[in-house]
Amino acid sequence: MASPSFQERRGVWLTNVASAVLFVPGSSQRAIKQLAEHHFNTVYPVVWNRGYTFYPSALAKEMIGKPQEPFINWTRGNVDILKVIIEESHQRGLEVLPWFEYGLMIPRSSLLAQKHPDWLTESKEGSANTFFQDELEAKNEKNNGNLIQRWRKSAYERQVSQLAWLNPLHPEVQQLIKGLMLEVVMNYPVDGVQLDDHFGMPVELGYDPLTVKIYQQEHRGKSPPKDTHNGEWMRWRAAKMTAFMTDLVKTIKTINPDIIVSLSPNSHPFSYQNYLQDWKTWVRRGLIDELVLQVYRNDLNSFNRELHQSAVKLARKKIPVSIRILSGTLNNTVKIEQIKEQVETVRKQGFDGVSFFYWESLWGYLTPESPYKRRRIFDELFSK
Repeated sequence: MASPSFQERRGVWLTNVASAVLFVPGSSQRAIKQLAEHHFNTVYPVVWNRGYTFYPSALAKEMIGKPQEPFINWTRGNVDILKVIIEESHQRGLEVLPWFEYGLMIPRSSLLAQKHPDWLTESKEGSANTFFQDELEAKNEKNNGNLIQRWRKSAYERQVSQLAWLNPLHPEVQQLIKGLMLEVVMNYPVDGVQLDDHFGMPVELGYDPLTVKIYQQEHRGKSPPKDTHNGEWMRWRAAKMTAFMTDLVKTIKTINPDIIVSLSPNSHPFSYQNYLQDWKTWVRRGLIDELVLQVYRNDLNSFNRELHQSAVKLARKKIPVSIRILSGTLNNTVKIEQIKEQVETVRKQGFDGVSFFYWESLWGYLTPESPYKRRRIFDELFSK
């Protein structure tokens, strides 16, 4: 159980998808003001998404010729939105942990993928495209013949099937990710940085020439198994991800030893089996300062089961662990009573806090109840 002096983590993600918070002048300031008024204490603003940065980046300009995401450049001009968010948040007592949302994932059509195709890892069929499996889709899918549900699923699959993956074994990819994170840590007074479920390698990938060459060098010329789920092949790739994570954290901590390295993954079995993201080992090795576990469930029993997994119990013995709750998306609204029930469940079990995906669905236009009702319930939950 948390001690009486411990401050509960109360966070929310600020994203560029189905949200105007980064693009409309004054929106980020209004959002942070409202969050502070409702006793939130943390924001996770997106800074890396779809091959673009959401801050003026010298590295991005060098790599792809564009210093930041084009639409934010068009709507906000010379405004540094990350700087605005940090200044407003710190003024109101909120911590800021920039969120490198896309991790190693990029659209196949992105400038980065087009300019550096050799940076992408591939499937055994030689394709750089991959299908991002979302645990929310896997767990909450309702294939009941509903036409709208089938249309949404089809649209989702079309979108994510056009994704590609930067090769975590490629030295220049490693330098890119480290460089982006160092830009943020060195140029902004951030409280931490956050990675999530996209910082891994899909299990069907790893058959690109570079990865195969490295594997052969370490296996006396033997090629990787064709079975993508071969135990040794999975362990080898996961170990390479862990080595990259180790180097990344060491580099960041050299610049700022006090920076919080936050990770917001799916459950460990899902993360490892699908994305070779062995975050349990990362916890054991002290690579993570905060775990914000994604638990997107509608059913309370299923929600509870995720909180009791062995990897979660291990993490709770070593670092602060809070729970990432879905407050709604454009296609999946969530009732406030479910949110309240899940927050109360997390608290009863003594976790270190809760964070919500995402801002617009807290009490904005993506809600099944009135904004007033939702704000009132959040105020009741967090005024204690």
